[in-house]
Amino acid sequence: PGTPSSEVGDTLYQIHEKAGIKFEFSVNEKVAMESCFAASVSGVRSFVFMKHVGLNVASDPMMSIAYTGVKAGMVIMTADDPSMFSSQNEQDNRNYARIAHIPLIEPSNAQECKNFIKYAFELSERFRIPVIFRTTTRVSHQRGMVVTSQSQEIMSKGHFTSEKNRFNALPVNSRRLKLELLDKMKEISKESDDTFLNFEINSGGSLGIITSGASYGYVQDFISDYELKIDILKLSLTYPSPSTKIIDFLKRYQNVVIIEELDPILESDIRNIAQMNNLNTNIHGKMTGELPAY
Repeated sequence: PGTPSSEVGDTLYQIHEKAGIKFEFSVNEKVAMESCFAASVSGVRSFVFMKHVGLNVASDPMMSIAYTGVKAGMVIMTADDPSMFSSQNEQDNRNYARIAHIPLIEPSNAQECKNFIKYAFELSERFRIPVIFRTTTRVSHQRGMVVTSQSQEIMSKGHFTSEKNRFNALPVNSRRLKLELLDKMKEISKESDDTFLNFEINSGGSLGIITSGASYGYVQDFISDYELKIDILKLSLTYPSPSTKIIDFLKRYQNVVIIEELDPILESDIRNIAQMNNLNTNIHGKMTGELPAY
């Protein structure tokens, strides 16, 4: 799997027998993706993990899995590596969620990783769609106290029932499935506005910050160190974007800063939302050159 996702495999390997889960390393990320898809469509929850460049290898089947959909929950973890601590490039895999039309969840700390992975499986099953779970290096390698909950019984043996109109990825099926996929994303967009994953922290400030992932921790440290009053919109289900929440937040401030790691993807989404709704809020970020691109 590769750093910064390696410890996931090490940990699961150590506990899988006691936890009653099936665990295996595949020969490559594409095979791992296909194996997890096979489990999901047979009614067994599945989790596949890899570092960011591994998703390049696994992207071929992933694109079609988005169309066919899943049965039991399927979560795809991608561990991105800002600053390239152990990688040959710094690609931002949030782009894959948009290309494939797959919902994207970004935790900020250890507790959120635990809480949000459960939500990711539930979201996947409700909409019969895979979910991308994106961490970055600082999230993958951090330590923290985590409050656990009672584990639940999960199905460990599956049965595959053929659905020729769904699992045969022929053009005649894919054209229909693409429309179904777009409809799913419209419904998940409503979910994004309502979910507890996206929330505000209000301190009575005149400046707003919108952030996600590990950047949320950096923002908290900055505000605490300098004792500032800045309001925050913290996003974790970042694709599809919670447009209503973003609009309401932008309307209340003259200036809003977008803080994110790697590409200005969140900033681009927010600028599109502001433009389409004729909002005059000044949006500051990487695209304006006010924050460094790297």
